[in-house]
Amino acid sequence: MGGAADGAPETGGTDSGERLQKVMAAAGVASRRVSEQLIVEGRVRVNGEVVQALGTRIDAAVDRLEVDGTAIQLDASKHYIMLNKPTGVVSSMRDDRGRPDLTQFTDRYEVRLFNVGRLDADTSGLLLLTNDGEVANVLAHPSFGVTKTYIATVRGSVLPATMAKLMRGIELDDGPIAADKARLVQASDGQSIVEVTLHSGRNRIVRRMLDAVGHPVTALVRRQFGPLKLGSLRSGATRELTKIELGQVLTLARSKSEQT
Repeated sequence: MGGAADGAPETGGTDSGERLQKVMAAAGVASRRVSEQLIVEGRVRVNGEVVQALGTRIDAAVDRLEVDGTAIQLDASKHYIMLNKPTGVVSSMRDDRGRPDLTQFTDRYEVRLFNVGRLDADTSGLLLLTNDGEVANVLAHPSFGVTKTYIATVRGSVLPATMAKLMRGIELDDGPIAADKARLVQASDGQSIVEVTLHSGRNRIVRRMLDAVGHPVTALVRRQFGPLKLGSLRSGATRELTKIELGQVLTLARSKSEQT
């Protein structure tokens, strides 16, 4: 991070790089004038430190920027795409069995993208595609405990007591597991709809949990991944994350990585 001007105290670093307000404007935070006001008000952090000197220079390639506690992406080469993965598509860029894969969606973009985590072929819903390996590693690795929320259609009439049991924890073949949240959305004699939130990355974990309590899954959709929500994105459609969503994802990824 560059040095300060106008008699302000030094914040460390060298005099290389670009002025902070120019970098902020280029990143789409605000105009240069508004960015200067944000700096003066103490709402901007660089590498975790509040910066109020308008002459501060930063290196967009290495320095980390936050505004009002939200991380800002300075690398324009990084892309973050939300996909509503249809059923029947494997979460891979190439399937050795010839099944439909993710290339039909990633080929829409000029940059090379890869998926963050996986969804089973028979599970639909939110999947993040990116070329940011650092963020992908944090969001996908089970040790960081990023939560996912699923809506499951299951056989039979689910009782509230069953949801409580899932949150208390059950024993599976590969060890105990408990949902972070579980609620009954709708119940009838033939089938029920439940919502399950958990941070486990174990294979087919939602299906195995519900099967273990006597309610096999007939349809499963991931509606939320970390701060990202699927919303009304149609099946098979993709879109760039909004600036707000991207800020939430980067903030989460950076906070998780700093915990290690």
